[in-house]
Amino acid sequence: MPALSARQFSDPLVNGDILTRLIEFLEESNIKYAENEPMKNHTTFKVGGNAAVMVFPGSEECAAEIVKCCSRLGIRLIVIGNGSNLLVSDNGIDACVMCFSNDFSDISLQDDETVFAQSGASLMKLCRFALEHSLSGLEFAYGIPGSCGGAAFMNAGAYGGEMKDVLYKCRHIDKNGNIGFLQGDAMQLSYRHSAYYDNGSVVTGLYLKLKKGNKEEIKAAMDDFLQRRKEKQPLEYPSAGSTFKRPQGFFAGALIEECGLKGKTVGGAQISEKHAGFVINKGNATCSDILKLCSICSETVLKQKGVKLEMEIRVTE
Repeated sequence: MPALSARQFSDPLVNGDILTRLIEFLEESNIKYAENEPMKNHTTFKVGGNAAVMVFPGSEECAAEIVKCCSRLGIRLIVIGNGSNLLVSDNGIDACVMCFSNDFSDISLQDDETVFAQSGASLMKLCRFALEHSLSGLEFAYGIPGSCGGAAFMNAGAYGGEMKDVLYKCRHIDKNGNIGFLQGDAMQLSYRHSAYYDNGSVVTGLYLKLKKGNKEEIKAAMDDFLQRRKEKQPLEYPSAGSTFKRPQGFFAGALIEECGLKGKTVGGAQISEKHAGFVINKGNATCSDILKLCSICSETVLKQKGVKLEMEIRVTE
């Protein structure tokens, strides 16, 4: 679900009565939650302030009730998985954050070539499940640090493969708390985009059509992609992966490097010396540091190369 500005939130959680009503609902419904939860513990960038309330649904029905409650109380709801494409404000999030994690990560076979995965499952877990059952089609995703829900939301991809190549249906909860699905072209999967960017629904599950393959060949391809990532990407530092979308006809990292920005720092944030397409948390970076460095990249590339860079990372406040 796209994050909204805190200014659009009307400060409902600052109102103690509404916060109390939300907590009462969570306790009466036996839903796991935490107050003032540090978002740096839930993002791969390892930065950001606290979430007013974080909830951890254990079922799709539970998630639907959370959506209904937040709608009824006028509380902004933000949905996260592994937080691998997320940058959170240093001031935190005055909202209810619904986290799909290990409690919502089941993966199962629907038939010999069809896999269902709950949105909280990691892509690594999904890829290993496919390998275990000798199913090919997800090799490209091995090593991507996101969750299945996030991968569908943004049509994640790498090394010539995308989720749209294997994803044929998504289960979701709409803004009114109703459970439904989108299938085929209705998902509007394109470069780093899906219908879920625009419709406000929460992805809860993925149906993927894979193909029977040779287990040794699948493993070899997965290992090759993972090794490439280790060699070329700064995996040793916290980041959100590729910082900018690929401009048509160009590569963001190459443009940034050509502008002499490789290795540039702002506070604890740095343009990786290993791959200029990654802004990393070199040590104790703040959200402000990262955003300032991203702005420098965008402004410099536009001025020197005439190419406008668009952030791939979602920023919330």
